[in-house]
Amino acid sequence: MSCNTVEIQSNALQVTVLITNDGAVFLQGVTPSGSAPKVPVSKFFPDSYVPLVEVRLAGEGTAKHKSSKTLIGGYIGSRLRYKSHNIEQGDGSKTLNVNMVDNVSHIAVTACLTVYDSTPVLRATATVRNNGDKDIVLTQITSLVLGGLTTGSPQWWFDYVLSVPNNSWFREAQWVEHDLPSLGIDDYGVYGRPEDHWGTLAHYAVSNRGSFSTEGHLPMGLLKRRDNMETWLWQVENNGSWRWEIGDWKDSVYLAAGGPVETDHDWREKLGPGKAFSTVPVALCHVMNSYDTAFAAMTQYRRHIRQKFRDNERLPIIFNDYMNCLMGDPTDKKILALVNPAVRAGAEYFVIDAGWYADDSGWWDDVGLWEPSKERFPMGFKELLSTLRKNGLTPGLWIEPEVVGVRSVVASYLPNEAFFQRDGQRIIEKGRYQLDYRHPSVRDHMHRIIHRLVVGYGVGYFKFDYNIEVTQGTDVDCFSPGMGQLGHNRAYLSWITELHERYPDLVIENCSSGAQRMDYAMLAVHALQSTSDQQDPDRYAAIAAALPTAVTPEQSATWVYPQPDWDDETNAMTVVNSIMGRVHLSGHLDLLGPNQFELIKYGMEVYRSIRKDLPTAVAFWPLGLPQWHDSWVALGLAVQAQKRYYVAVWRRGGAESIDLKIPTLKGRTVHSELLYPASFPAETVWNASEGILKTRLPSKLSARLFRLKS
Repeated sequence: MSCNTVEIQSNALQVTVLITNDGAVFLQGVTPSGSAPKVPVSKFFPDSYVPLVEVRLAGEGTAKHKSSKTLIGGYIGSRLRYKSHNIEQGDGSKTLNVNMVDNVSHIAVTACLTVYDSTPVLRATATVRNNGDKDIVLTQITSLVLGGLTTGSPQWWFDYVLSVPNNSWFREAQWVEHDLPSLGIDDYGVYGRPEDHWGTLAHYAVSNRGSFSTEGHLPMGLLKRRDNMETWLWQVENNGSWRWEIGDWKDSVYLAAGGPVETDHDWREKLGPGKAFSTVPVALCHVMNSYDTAFAAMTQYRRHIRQKFRDNERLPIIFNDYMNCLMGDPTDKKILALVNPAVRAGAEYFVIDAGWYADDSGWWDDVGLWEPSKERFPMGFKELLSTLRKNGLTPGLWIEPEVVGVRSVVASYLPNEAFFQRDGQRIIEKGRYQLDYRHPSVRDHMHRIIHRLVVGYGVGYFKFDYNIEVTQGTDVDCFSPGMGQLGHNRAYLSWITELHERYPDLVIENCSSGAQRMDYAMLAVHALQSTSDQQDPDRYAAIAAALPTAVTPEQSATWVYPQPDWDDETNAMTVVNSIMGRVHLSGHLDLLGPNQFELIKYGMEVYRSIRKDLPTAVAFWPLGLPQWHDSWVALGLAVQAQKRYYVAVWRRGGAESIDLKIPTLKGRTVHSELLYPASFPAETVWNASEGILKTRLPSKLSARLFRLKS
């Protein structure tokens, strides 16, 4: 087959698009710069590629040999033909736009492929436009499709493993490894037969439907060689529904990913003549190395795509009165009792969490006005927040800006079209209505509330929470419920961006029943992420150690919640859980004994001494990615420009000692310093020849933070 290629290249990545003589277009390669192209072993090569973009229209199923349940194998993908391309320069990036047409359906498709100067990550989106004179109905369009991920491996079904991150309430970011045959992706004996089978029906899909974008799974996946000589890592960037899948295709593995589709999410979109639709972004990292390198690259990419928040440079200590403390029952008396301890411990923000707007405990289905309770704050809410500021604390408030309780007066004065509906009925979830940010009255209503709280009360921080899940979308002013939900998702992100423009110093935290919306559509416009509602320090350790796979350290807010009835090792562990990310200080500081308080205060001092390193640090895992019941867990952060390394290690049982593998320091002289808790027992011995830090912790429940200098 005679072909032409179009390339886009950065210092870190080369992306090659293949164009055949008849104009078919494929993503041929996503190769780290300096790496040799993968050597094919399949007799189908170069025919083993998958079309650059897969599109389905209403009524269309599968063109050949694949199931309509998969994202590939449609009619239009095989018919799309190259028309033109151009390259656009960006800030530290460049984008290749490949324009294609289908002369049967009269649609035009543009695949947008962006590479970055210093990180081996490709960001892909696609736009489809109706160039015909009749309406068309989209039922699917992929953001990214790439075949041949395992090309070069004669027994790819044994040589590669897939890791998928489970993500549930209290148990976030837990990666589970699968060998490919256990997923039904294997050696089938069908390739190369006279029947010309392109693939089987074998595929493995991970999908989310609804407004909890990361409930069940993070929108990520990882495919790696068992010998750690190659890693593919990807993420879908949508604060709602999404899907990715891998499967067999011409003696190799393909990846396809994107936002909502008809089969999974009740998504369809009608495009009139001249109208267009663009997909959500998908990011793909490829390194010829271990997953540590891939996650480091994804971390740098995430820093590039998000808004530039001053908060992510300063990393102030945030006290929040909720977790293992007031638990949604604040009063001025209770808060004032916490102010002095919070200040003495080093807090710079004080966030009043749930309940500040309610006269009693039955507030769940009455929220919507967001006015302070006079019953809870007889001294006056404005006076209380003024007291926080006089003590050097920036006031913050918890709020759920997307919901209205069914008993709230707001439910009656906003128009019916301002709420999610199905078949003319408002959707009710857990006693609440879902606001639709596509409607101007919703945005105006919430802008007025935020303005009142920021300007009238001096609020400088918001914890934006979200505690219902609408899986069915809305059918108001849209072609399908899935499209209604996607439209709301995008309008909500736009509203958050407007808040930053109006109040440049405002800090906004993303929360959703812990981390049920920990995606990089949300995190691109929020300064930080609440990572869990887990209340046990020993269980939180497995979450804390895994979080850099999902969120940058400077955005990763983890609870420190000491208790007077916990022993010193447990209280120290809750500090170590948070100290390599964003400190969310809580717990009954006012009830701690003097020695207990000094232990927490010292932890905050250590945090302030290292936080300047966190915005440039990348993670590594000396014991591998943590498993929920592991006896030992470890997380490292490398600050390579300063040649500093931080290692947090947790013991939750098992033997007294463990070998921490740090291959990047192999052969070097390394000095190990116990940073926290500095006076607690711990022993380390560095083996330079093997790159191993042998660590001993005598207590079965313990955690330590070390700094390594080479």
